[in-house]
Amino acid sequence: QVQLVESGGRLVQPGDSLRLSCAASGRDLRLYTMGWYRQVPGKEREFLAYKSYRDGRAYYANSVRGRCTISRDYVNNTAYLQMDSLRPEDTAVYYCAASGRSRPSDPSGYDYWGQGTQVTVSS
Repeated sequence: QVQLVESGGRLVQPGDSLRLSCAASGRDLRLYTMGWYRQVPGKEREFLAYKSYRDGRAYYANSVRGRCTISRDYVNNTAYLQMDSLRPEDTAVYYCAASGRSRPSDPSGYDYWGQGTQVTVSS
């Protein structure tokens, strides 16, 4: 069993940067592909990025490529999502997730989810 806890979400202004954290407990994160999703009310959960446990490669959605960086800290068993040049349309609840698959293709491919952290981008 893996427990995931996101943190770092807050109110920021357009153009700001933000780093979200996902602290894991229960298992070693090196065994899992870590992903980040976001969701706004009334919409489906949107894929942002994942970093494969198998080869360490990162994959990004077109909507955030070039503005987001996913990383992992194995010492602290934590995953991160660095977001730059934030826009109002980035406002959402952000979730991290862990998958035993090397390349999970959708939310159903993840085994564990955090509770989410709210990011609001507004002037």
